[in-house]
Amino acid sequence: MKSKILSVLRHSDDYVSGEDLSRCLGVTRTAVWKNINLLKDEGYNIHSVRNKGYKLESSPDLLDKELIIDKLSPSVIGTKIEILKTIDSTNEEVKRRASRGEASGLVIGAEEQTAGKGRFGRLWKSDNGGLYFSVLLRPELPPSEIAAITLAAGFAVCNAVRDYTNCDAQIKWPNDIIIGNKKICGILTEMAAQSDRLDYVVIGIGINVNHCTFPDEIQHKATSLFLETNQKTDRNDFFAAVLKSLDTVMQSFLVSLSIDDVNRFKELCATLGRNVSLERSGTVIQGIAEDINLSGELIINSNGKKITVNSGEVTVQGIY
Repeated sequence: MKSKILSVLRHSDDYVSGEDLSRCLGVTRTAVWKNINLLKDEGYNIHSVRNKGYKLESSPDLLDKELIIDKLSPSVIGTKIEILKTIDSTNEEVKRRASRGEASGLVIGAEEQTAGKGRFGRLWKSDNGGLYFSVLLRPELPPSEIAAITLAAGFAVCNAVRDYTNCDAQIKWPNDIIIGNKKICGILTEMAAQSDRLDYVVIGIGINVNHCTFPDEIQHKATSLFLETNQKTDRNDFFAAVLKSLDTVMQSFLVSLSIDDVNRFKELCATLGRNVSLERSGTVIQGIAEDINLSGELIINSNGKKITVNSGEVTVQGIY
């Protein structure tokens, strides 16, 4: 009921009477009044005038499915969107939905994650003001191609940040977005697969949007759109921009990872040309990140020896 009242008020430039809302929605005037008060309690500034009705003056900084959907014409990603107030993890929720047969393209966002996670099971801190969401895909690809999906997601988010803010966002291979040498976004790709095919892929994305500060332990390596632009971002508008970019990019990357796709990714990749290190079988490998191949793997030149890396933790000199 609240969402329906809100929709009517949003689409009106003038006052809407309680009688009109009651008649339009098929509820009593008392029900309208109660739901208006609930909306006010949530932070919506609704002006009430006797004999005129209600007018929406301003809205709180909350994710709103209707505002997001209004800006989209999705091919796949965003064909179904749900926004939750709180959830353990949007990735976990999408996996639960996937196991029940949910179709490709589902997007679930949340204001708060109580158990958000990053790579290697790390906790992803989900403070208010961020953008936390997961996407369900059911691509007809072998499990070996999942690296291409992570690349595609990183490329899409990086483009959205650059286009929306004019910030010089770049990709830290394979799944972080940075501005300068600080992280603004992390991407976690998970899958369920048979030996020869993917059942589904879940892409979890967390973006620091309107954060003003970070805890002491991460402030040296974390930034946000607000800190980079000194402006608050309309999260619904930005969310729609990110989903549009994801929907467009995935159409190309999920068919096959072409040389053009990889070259576009490499143009935005801050890892290439830098000294990097990683641990493999208990041995620390050091070298220069030299290239990315058609499988989305990082090629490291270690004392003249080419080493191919498809996953794992890579430390990049000069980037947190």
